[in-house]
Amino acid sequence: MVSEPPQPSRRSRVLIADDTESVRALFNRLLAADGYDVVVAEDGAAALAAVTEYRPDVILLDVTMPQIDGLEVCRRLKADPATRLTPVVLVTGQAGLDDRIRGIEAGADDFLSKPVHPHELRARVRSLSRFKSLIDALDSAEAAFLSLALTIEARDPYTNGHCERLARYAVRLGRALGLPADDLDALHRGGYLHDVGKVGVPDAVLLKEGRLTPEEMVVMRRHPEIGAALCAPLQSLRVVRPIILSHHERLDGSGYPEGLRGDEVPLLAQIVGIVDVFDALTSTRPYRKALSPAEAIGHLNRDVELGRFTRAHIDAFLETLATEPVLTSR
Repeated sequence: MVSEPPQPSRRSRVLIADDTESVRALFNRLLAADGYDVVVAEDGAAALAAVTEYRPDVILLDVTMPQIDGLEVCRRLKADPATRLTPVVLVTGQAGLDDRIRGIEAGADDFLSKPVHPHELRARVRSLSRFKSLIDALDSAEAAFLSLALTIEARDPYTNGHCERLARYAVRLGRALGLPADDLDALHRGGYLHDVGKVGVPDAVLLKEGRLTPEEMVVMRRHPEIGAALCAPLQSLRVVRPIILSHHERLDGSGYPEGLRGDEVPLLAQIVGIVDVFDALTSTRPYRKALSPAEAIGHLNRDVELGRFTRAHIDAFLETLATEPVLTSR
């Protein structure tokens, strides 16, 4: 059972999940006195439902709850991208090393041992609440960059949907190459943000109907560096910046902005570079019609022959095209 619905004015919110009523009441009283919104649940299933409904900032989980124990609840929360950054504190009467190791493996951020001292409870929640507020601030800043990237895309009707397609293609290729989940997440975000630096490209160049002059090309080719510089202050975009900066680099050194060669080109940037070329070729531009997928594949194969991309990466991408649909502009 879940109680205490959130108030319209959003304060930092704490979920208390414990099957002992006296513990829920004590924690509720202490934390409510400190100004937190408090939500309570009496078992693991109710805790998961409360997280979905109330989106708490800190979660206190009793380890030994009925239906679903606290360790399993923690595992599920940390496996879900929507809740994996929410701090979880396991509250347990078992303070042995093995128990703590199991908690760490489940993804717990902190531990409290029963009986819990009121001052320790309040200090832990206060610290983790501040941590969550910093995470939320970073998420808000990253969301602003994403909005900026989509706004830039919207300036040019010929690139409608390009960022979304790139994100999906890049994740497909990354998955085909066996990359870990963190890299797949970076590819997804990098697909959306790769051209954010075009905010610094004048409309006269960005929207020109026709091929760019050499001078205009110099201006256009500044966008990777502009984008990387814009994202530099955000630690959360640290793994995405190499994609933004280097997605136009090529293994033979013919790319830009730095003319990197071979392994100097970051792997994730190579992946986004491949799918960027494919999507650009299969999309209509002011100076040409969209090529067919087969024609675009021919271009990619020629790029392999010229040493711009690796055969293994192109073959893996072609395998994804054989099993999943080619994405088209709407």
